[in-house]
Amino acid sequence: MYLTLRQPITQAGLTITGISLLLSFVTGCSTKSSEDSKPPAPQVEVITVTTRAIQDEPEFIGQTESFRPVEIRPQVSGVIKKIFFTEGRNIKKGARLYLIDPVPFNAAYRNSKALVSQAQAKLLQANKDLARVQPLLKQKAVSKKEVDDAIAEVSSAKAILEAAQSEVIRTKFDLDNTLITAPVDGRVGRSQFYEGRLVEAQTSLLTTIDQLDPMYVNVSVPENYLLRRRRELNEHKVERPDIFQLHGVMTFSDGSVYPEEGVLDFADVAIRPETGTLQGRFAFPNPDGKNAPGQSYFYPGQFVKVRIKGYTRTEAILIPQRAVQQRPSGSFVYVVDDTGKVELRAIQASAWRGREWLIENGLHAGEQVIVEGFHRVLPGAQVEPVPYQEEQK
Repeated sequence: MYLTLRQPITQAGLTITGISLLLSFVTGCSTKSSEDSKPPAPQVEVITVTTRAIQDEPEFIGQTESFRPVEIRPQVSGVIKKIFFTEGRNIKKGARLYLIDPVPFNAAYRNSKALVSQAQAKLLQANKDLARVQPLLKQKAVSKKEVDDAIAEVSSAKAILEAAQSEVIRTKFDLDNTLITAPVDGRVGRSQFYEGRLVEAQTSLLTTIDQLDPMYVNVSVPENYLLRRRRELNEHKVERPDIFQLHGVMTFSDGSVYPEEGVLDFADVAIRPETGTLQGRFAFPNPDGKNAPGQSYFYPGQFVKVRIKGYTRTEAILIPQRAVQQRPSGSFVYVVDDTGKVELRAIQASAWRGREWLIENGLHAGEQVIVEGFHRVLPGAQVEPVPYQEEQK
């Protein structure tokens, strides 16, 4: 009976012992495997921040304007007799434009000339009368009053002659201005009056002539940009030549770039309070403006973009665009510190330059910025930085 009971107990003990040993072995292997299989720090590609000198070329909206927009107004009132030009064509300085009926002005001019002849005759007679009575005064054949009257008559005749001569100048001016000519070379616009219409002197706008070579482009520069630029110049972050040596590159609304560069030739003296901007003006050569219409597509009144050349940013920081992330509070990048840990850094990215962002604030030379692999890390994580290999295109 004793032997019968001992055999099962021994078998059970052996089973329990085996299980315990197995569990111990599995536990030991699991611990060792856990320690050996700890994932390595993720590898990320980084760039080292450097500074360099670059051309700083801000861009502004501008509007084109003719070099000389000349208004053609009559100097005399009258009826238009003839129009000599074809609307919308190029004309030369001195070309005939309008003829105002000259008949009444010619009559007035001829009448003023006759008055001059009459006044000259009266002056001649007055001088003769004075010459005749002056010797008689010494002989006491005439009174002193008669001589004084003769002198007064000469003076009066001279005044009448001067008035008549002035009237000749005026009437000649009016007669000459019945023919209206072009004061400049340019392209004449649409006529506002035609034959038979009565026009008022210095009031009626007959037409305009636009001198198209060169052309102006007016740009409006915001006040905050001016203040920031002045601060950068004072801090020697930006350098520039004399302001009137700045150049402009013009881009039309279809994206095409005008082949000629303009030069800043005027900056306003005051900021416009209604817009908070300062007006600047660039002069662009436009040799095609002297050609026939249709050979130049540089017209007054166009809206364009003007990129200003001449500023140099001395210590600019540029990083690839893909390194810059966005969140509601603004732009940020991931920076790897000296211990290999990731830091989320808020930055101020101001403008694109090709495939790079220009960084205004938030980064310093020598820091490492993650360009590839930042989606696999979180702030505070340990990483293994390797140099970024830019894709070849």
